[in-house]
Amino acid sequence: MVSQSCAAAYWRMPAAAVSSRAACVARCRTTADVQAAVRIAHALGLPLSVFSGGNDWLGRAVRDRGLVIDVSAMTTIEVDVEARTARIGGGVRSDVLARETESHGLTPVTGTVGLVHMLGLSLGGGYGPLEGRFGLACDNLVSAELVTADGTVRVVDAEHEPDLLWALRGGGGNFGVVTAAVVRLHRIGPVYSGMVVYPWSQAESVLTRLGPLLTSAPDELSVQTIIASGRDGASFVAVMPTWSGAAERGPEATAPVSALGDPISSQIEPTAWHAMIAGVAQSFPAGRHAHFRTRNVASFTPRVVRSLVEAGSSRISSLSALSIHPFHGAATRVPVAEAAFGERRPHQMIEIVGQWEAGAPSDAAWADRVDASLADDAMPGGYPNLLGPDDADQVRDAYGAGAGRLLTIKSRIDSDNVFTATPLPVDLR
Repeated sequence: MVSQSCAAAYWRMPAAAVSSRAACVARCRTTADVQAAVRIAHALGLPLSVFSGGNDWLGRAVRDRGLVIDVSAMTTIEVDVEARTARIGGGVRSDVLARETESHGLTPVTGTVGLVHMLGLSLGGGYGPLEGRFGLACDNLVSAELVTADGTVRVVDAEHEPDLLWALRGGGGNFGVVTAAVVRLHRIGPVYSGMVVYPWSQAESVLTRLGPLLTSAPDELSVQTIIASGRDGASFVAVMPTWSGAAERGPEATAPVSALGDPISSQIEPTAWHAMIAGVAQSFPAGRHAHFRTRNVASFTPRVVRSLVEAGSSRISSLSALSIHPFHGAATRVPVAEAAFGERRPHQMIEIVGQWEAGAPSDAAWADRVDASLADDAMPGGYPNLLGPDDADQVRDAYGAGAGRLLTIKSRIDSDNVFTATPLPVDLR
């Protein structure tokens, strides 16, 4: 079960600059394996980290000179069609779960990138095209099996340790190793989705016209916005609608997205959920350098639009991009008492993605400049799954009124701060 030392590059890491080297790796297939690994780390005084797929841009799945608990082989999926739930192992990928549940006419709430693992996504929040209708991924976490720092297995649900379930819904992997979980599924069938690409010369007018559409979108319509470059290096702005309502209304509901300007291309059609999220993964191949920042804005005001256009025009690397995710509808109606995820007001979550190949000029400074340019117009806090250890001000505000409750649960469950995944409002180390 336990192997000798290995570098972070052994796995899929999106950031080539990640250089942490683990002392040993526990490749776990059962909950008992995870318990043993936790106890071994405690006995040897080794720091712990948990690896499910290596999609974190900071490489936090590998603690330097620590013990890595690798749950990527824990990939069981058990679908309960009547209950509309799936019990999944800690290493299940989003696209794999979507493909498996699709055969039963059911769909999980995932993000937009299929290679991202379900539980890592869900523990930190989980924005995605279904949030308007069914909430975030974390809102669809029904129960969890958790191995805590003392090696104890806890069953966490609404009846057993509801406080801990609340914390797991957005509080990150800071409470133990989630070896299995039950997630809610939904009967929606194929979605009506696609992409409309506009030339960069129309960027400001397209974003300006898009603003009212975003603020008035019904729950069933999610509209993601991308500012990026094509294969020829030319910048563009793309609008990606997803309609999850009645199939016959798809063309009508998404038509305004194609009328924001004069598009270069437009393709919106019925799409299977697993196929849609599998395609986005091509934009994030392993081995690149990456530097992420994130800001939430209430709307596309004129000043926000200008900042976004300037950001798209000033990139050094054609691989760098902005990915803007809506937060509206059902996600805004989840009571604070139901989940630790702290920001429930409607907003647009801006993912600032600096990417460059090894040996090429860095775009880290660009990402920082874009972040600073949006700061005055941004809401407090940010998306926990994208915040890093240097984002103390945003982390402090990310959990809102629930921050104190979250820290109290953390102190009770993991007083020695053995598990450090996404940052919490106070550094407990």
